[in-house]
Amino acid sequence: MKKFVNDPKNFVPEMLEGLALANPDTLRYVPEYNLIMRADSPSDAKVSIVQGSGSGHEPAHVMTVGKGMLDAACPGDVFAAPPADYVYETIKLLASVKGVLLLVNNYTGDRMAFEMAQELAEAEDINVRTLFIDDDVSVQDSTYTVGRRGVAGNFFVMKAVGAAAERGAVLDEIVRIGEKVNSVTRTMGMALTACTPPAKGSPLFDLPADEIEMGVGIHGEPGRRREKMMAADAIVDELLEAVVSDLPFNSGDGVALMVNGLGGTPISELYLLYRRAHNQLADRGISVRRSYVGEYCTSLDMAGASITLVRLDEEIDSLLGEPAEIAIRVF
Repeated sequence: MKKFVNDPKNFVPEMLEGLALANPDTLRYVPEYNLIMRADSPSDAKVSIVQGSGSGHEPAHVMTVGKGMLDAACPGDVFAAPPADYVYETIKLLASVKGVLLLVNNYTGDRMAFEMAQELAEAEDINVRTLFIDDDVSVQDSTYTVGRRGVAGNFFVMKAVGAAAERGAVLDEIVRIGEKVNSVTRTMGMALTACTPPAKGSPLFDLPADEIEMGVGIHGEPGRRREKMMAADAIVDELLEAVVSDLPFNSGDGVALMVNGLGGTPISELYLLYRRAHNQLADRGISVRRSYVGEYCTSLDMAGASITLVRLDEEIDSLLGEPAEIAIRVF
């Protein structure tokens, strides 16, 4: 598999350096800790919002650092949790008078790293809290998780708590908001192909040309089952049924709908999937009030997609509507 790679060991640092060089006025790169942070952080006027997890899911999380979202992201290597000492040093660098909130996707390695770092920071009297994100309905448990996994729905938690922090909310209030958004967010994804990690140079798992993986994890973890390839509408119907029935979402609900690409799916195909999801929700009496189509949480170059729904109320809708200034630029 052809890749733009020099030494695979330097893949993440070189990517982070490039990100910082492309955004010199807004981002700061701290190579000792794989850290990307806002150039104007920390600020004692607001809580600092930090997220980590493995690399390979870009734009999550390093490309969502900026005003109105994350104050910092400290990723590990591809599909690997960051070292606990990296997270600890990040907390110290981002510590503000109002405190630090750590957002953690619910994977065993990430939980261990962030919980250990939080304990070390608390021993130095830093005010720090942790919020775990677990929006994936695909499987209850896997080798990689303690309970449900955190996947593309993490975007909505980041967006809501980032907006609340910019408004000057206190740490306890921001934690409440994050927990609330997480509680009404559900996601399920599927893969058409496996992804290829830079250090491996070949697909992470074997998926025959005529099969798809329903419920795949963003690190290539097995999903609910393998099926024969089917029409796009049928794929959306299966994903949507799993998501809608889990909360459940009901007629009369207003929602945010995200169709997220996993890294190797053309945007034209994502809009094709969105069309079916939107129409199916309308048939159920569920109103789409906010729409998100594109790549938000990927799995390197995996061809596939996920569908996320968030049940909106006035508070969540208002927070999602706040402006953000991050490294992802359309024009």
